[in-house]
Amino acid sequence: MTTLRSLIFVAWLYLSMALFAVVLSPALLLQHRHAMAVCKAWARFVLLGLRWIVGLRVEFRGLEHRPNGPALIASKHQSMLDVIVPFVVLDDPCLVMKKELAVLPFFGWFALKTRMIVVDREAAAKALKTMVREGRERLADSRPIFIFPEGTRAEPGRPPDYKPGVAALYRDLARPCTPVATNAGLFWPAHGFRRHPGVAVYEFLAPIEADLKRGPFMEELERRIETASDTLAARPQPV
Repeated sequence: MTTLRSLIFVAWLYLSMALFAVVLSPALLLQHRHAMAVCKAWARFVLLGLRWIVGLRVEFRGLEHRPNGPALIASKHQSMLDVIVPFVVLDDPCLVMKKELAVLPFFGWFALKTRMIVVDREAAAKALKTMVREGRERLADSRPIFIFPEGTRAEPGRPPDYKPGVAALYRDLARPCTPVATNAGLFWPAHGFRRHPGVAVYEFLAPIEADLKRGPFMEELERRIETASDTLAARPQPV
């Protein structure tokens, strides 16, 4: 039954991209807020299917730590679901994403229209400079910058590998950094098509102050995210 439900949901996911792309593509010709509204509607549509078809619901915790307006948010990355939920829980998120996502029909079109920060990981130092410059611009537009410090999805329990991009943004933007922990990879794995019923939790943690040196900042960020994510993985919520 899990396999069948997973297949139905995968069809729901990708058909919804095609449907929204065809029906709501005129929003690409309108202002930023209209395109962002489409992204938010699609994200809610995906979560509706996830709960209805798979039996997987999403729960947000620590919302008292969720920043409003210009901010830096760094999240654990275990699942494609992590790329969808910011549109549900944040007003006008700006995701730092790999360029491979920017070429996807619908998702990529609207990502470019809503001025997400697209990173070419093969460009190394040049990509880092571009990310910081665009991060400064988006922050000036009062948008929260949402980054995955590991850069790619990792299975729960795998040793973390935090990249320097988040430290560059933290230093240059001179803002507190709000960590986010999750156990989403237990239910929507990094690889494969199977989805499992349960509760995928996203927990906003207390922000890290803005004036730490790079080394202590990276150590504190990793400690907070990994400790909270391991705790969530060890105590999955009942359906």
